[in-house]
Amino acid sequence: MSSYRIGVDVGGTNTDCAIIDVTATDDTSRGVCASCKTPTTPDVTSGIYTAIINVLAKSQVNRNDVQSVAIGTTHFVNAVVEADPRRLSKVAVVRLCGPFTRAIPPFSDFPPQLREIMEGPIFYLDGGLEIDGREISTISPKQIQDAVAEIKKAGISTVALVGVFSPLDHQGIQEEACKKMMLELDPSLSVVCSSKIGNVGLLERENATILNASILNLARKTVRAFCKAISDLQLHCPLFLTQNDGTLTDAATAADLPIKTFASGPTNSLTGAAYLANLNRGANSDIAADTQILVMDIGGTTTDVCALLPSGFPRKAPNFVEVGGVRTAFSIPEVLSVGLGGGSLVRVDETLDTVAVGPDSVGHCLGSDALVFGGVQMTSTDIVVASGKADIGDVSKVKHIPDSVLAKAQAKIKRILERTIDDMKISDLPVTLLLVGGGSIVCTESLNGVAKCIIPPHHDSANAVGAAIAKVSGEVDVIEILENRDERAVVEAAKQQAIQAAIARGADKGDTKVVEVEKIPLQYVTNKAIRLVVKAVGKLSTSKFEGNLASDQPAEIDWMSKDDEQVSEQETSGDSASATPKDATLPSSTKHITSVHFDSYAPEVVNNVWYLSTTDLEFIATGTGVLGTGGGGPSYLQYLQCLHWLQSPESKGRMRVVAPEYMKDSDVCVFGSWYGAPSVSSERLPAGTEIMTAIDYSVQLSKHSHFEAVIADEIGGGNGMSTFPTSSFYDIPVIDGDLMGRAYPTMEHGTPYVYGHPITPCVLADAKQNVGVVMNAESNTRVEGMLRSQCVNLGLKAAVAAVPLSCDIIKQYCIPNTVSQAWYIGRAVHQARRNKTNIVKSIFDTSPGNLLYSGKITDVKRDVSRGYTMGQCTIEPLTDDEMEDPNNTRSANKEKEKRCIVLPFQNEFLYAAYVDDVVSADDPSKHDVICTVPDLISVLGADGEAIGSQELRYGLKVDVIAMAAHPLWTGDERGLRIGGPEGFGLDMEFKGLGPYQKPRSVIEEFNKSE
Repeated sequence: MSSYRIGVDVGGTNTDCAIIDVTATDDTSRGVCASCKTPTTPDVTSGIYTAIINVLAKSQVNRNDVQSVAIGTTHFVNAVVEADPRRLSKVAVVRLCGPFTRAIPPFSDFPPQLREIMEGPIFYLDGGLEIDGREISTISPKQIQDAVAEIKKAGISTVALVGVFSPLDHQGIQEEACKKMMLELDPSLSVVCSSKIGNVGLLERENATILNASILNLARKTVRAFCKAISDLQLHCPLFLTQNDGTLTDAATAADLPIKTFASGPTNSLTGAAYLANLNRGANSDIAADTQILVMDIGGTTTDVCALLPSGFPRKAPNFVEVGGVRTAFSIPEVLSVGLGGGSLVRVDETLDTVAVGPDSVGHCLGSDALVFGGVQMTSTDIVVASGKADIGDVSKVKHIPDSVLAKAQAKIKRILERTIDDMKISDLPVTLLLVGGGSIVCTESLNGVAKCIIPPHHDSANAVGAAIAKVSGEVDVIEILENRDERAVVEAAKQQAIQAAIARGADKGDTKVVEVEKIPLQYVTNKAIRLVVKAVGKLSTSKFEGNLASDQPAEIDWMSKDDEQVSEQETSGDSASATPKDATLPSSTKHITSVHFDSYAPEVVNNVWYLSTTDLEFIATGTGVLGTGGGGPSYLQYLQCLHWLQSPESKGRMRVVAPEYMKDSDVCVFGSWYGAPSVSSERLPAGTEIMTAIDYSVQLSKHSHFEAVIADEIGGGNGMSTFPTSSFYDIPVIDGDLMGRAYPTMEHGTPYVYGHPITPCVLADAKQNVGVVMNAESNTRVEGMLRSQCVNLGLKAAVAAVPLSCDIIKQYCIPNTVSQAWYIGRAVHQARRNKTNIVKSIFDTSPGNLLYSGKITDVKRDVSRGYTMGQCTIEPLTDDEMEDPNNTRSANKEKEKRCIVLPFQNEFLYAAYVDDVVSADDPSKHDVICTVPDLISVLGADGEAIGSQELRYGLKVDVIAMAAHPLWTGDERGLRIGGPEGFGLDMEFKGLGPYQKPRSVIEEFNKSE
């Protein structure tokens, strides 16, 4: 018996639709009975209606035999990107956090326009979890009652509810319990729990939850209209929407969690391509098992490429994703887009004898502007037709194009496609390329590096096919302690939980299986704790939804009053004169440098005191990332905390920086930084007072009666900025320098401690006023071990403050001008990025160093051992084509290096060495060492931002740079014993770059006397 499913994908220009018999065995058509394209309508739903009518008419399928309809739409994300106040609501944010998270309030990194539209009242309530499941505090019914009353008073009906580590709260003791109480107090509220939106990473998850809450009304009206359209079509089947990860959700859930559909369009194309190429059936012998599969979707303006994992789902984008300028963390495919499509403009420069293709395009005007259609613009489509590779339009109108132009244009198209494929590869295996999209005719030649190219049937409707055949998923995200437990049994239990979660959401029990298991060891935890993320998927079991038909849902999904039943065209289209253009992107509120004129900008330095601005902070954040040498943690959250302190009522003075020599020898300098695991730092945001608490106790224990300055323990990463709020709170200056000149993994790497000055009494403190002290220890190594034990007890993150030291010691043992160095590096990166000039050269113009290598990461090995991220990265040379690319602003070696380079790391990069090939990378005896710690080794991405050791992955094109360490590290055996190869257990001598050069001083360059 046939089983028909309809898939619809609503794009910005066209709405695609396909009807599929999923029981068909004909590999020629892949079960696709009919497909069509219709223009996307302003109200969206009438276009969907028309498309479904067309495929039903073409296929002659009986409506009663249609078992499901699945729709993919960009409708909801467009409302955010356009910042349309008619379609977005204000949102109250409730954090269950106890005393934590106040250092970075909600909406901190929203663009001003969206913030103005969405920002409602904010509440910090008792609650939240530690990473190991302990409660920070139990939720308070009285606090919840008071918050609901305030929300009601403000006239707000949507709430984003965010609990610390709530994704790990599988018993629902926090967010779910709080939501239940809120709805009992006011049933009219719409409460969105962050644990339903994203995984660990509080700020990004909260941002996504706020966006979801803001578009709830739009989503509910739109889904109701979708249901009505299906009912009007007399289709008696359930309605689903496709999600970002290529799986299905029922209409009611989509109306509650619309953010999970934001990126469904590209994902539909990818999964549809895999299905049409018969990859999901596992019986296609033409595709070798030892190949990697890439999907290339060529449209009228762009070419999108994504890698398919063995599961058949696309590779997920790493880290965070920006939507309308808002940093979020929901799962979307990693897609590389380039400006090449069927409408790409072709320009001939006869003087230079060159031909350029794209990135600009005639877009949707291809049918009127291209030469073959009587227009005056030469496009890539014209090149294909004139070459005899396609029969489109009037070929006589392109016969005048010279053969030399055709050859050069085709060669250019080929190079763009080959480079794009190479950039998206996830391994060094041969590539099987699935080619889909209406613009795929521009790919007329075989591509280097592609073992097999497949253009599947119905390739121009792959997105609609992907929606029709989408599966159902279930995911489990847990943290497990493995001590005295069988790891295999723990993993197997998590797999079964994921399978059951998929079945509960509608997956066929007989088809559901685990497709992804991610094991993430946790740093600082000595009892082998791991985070397990397991995903299971299965085919849709329509029998589960027999009583949940789309025709019934308008009555069941009773979200609005009768007055709101009709979704107005103006409300859903966003096409009014006041709306932002559809493809507009909003700048993030944290990108202060967008309007800065670098040539004229000067920091405020008066009488040898540097007063920091938002622009200075952004420069320094980028620079501290580079000086992090692969570790130090990301600077972004600390940067946001600094921005908050600039406007904080707790600030007693402005953030300011002075040179070490400005201080008196008898002045006392304090230290204060963050200490703990990155997995906690990104979730349990600080209260903002922890460092001050630690400093107060350290001063008290040292018996000092005063202190006049603060200096960073390490300039690398987030701790390089941790001193600025301290400066503002105590109204004391930050000394332009630090105790490492980079990032190092332990407290004992502070230069004064290397040379015999005391580190104890050393204090740890958290936001709950828990304070631990190491009064004395037999060695600084022992101090580190004792601190780590206390840090575990305090939830794997705390503030740390060593005993204060007098400024005569600081002057002797600090690495000078490193705040300035971070500023100059950051300015150089941003300036080069804007001017599209060589980033590495720009950095070295202000902070001398060496370019060690330019290449592509081809192997990364990592593990968590003794609380550190251990491993190594192997990088291969760039190709000749990549080095010669005029758009490449990275610093490729003038003489092409044929060898690879290997970078071992322990949080930070330990040394750089040439190796003859990837195999030799695993044999230290074959490493030709270039330089080692304590010299600074950093890896930069294409945008000049530093890439940490935890962010390294296959395929990234990078520059490896190095800078000489201060003589305190290299000029004395004590420095080399702690900070050099010996200190990390490496059997090699220190190998340095050459003489150290003291960084420039911002204060000296920009000082004005008053």
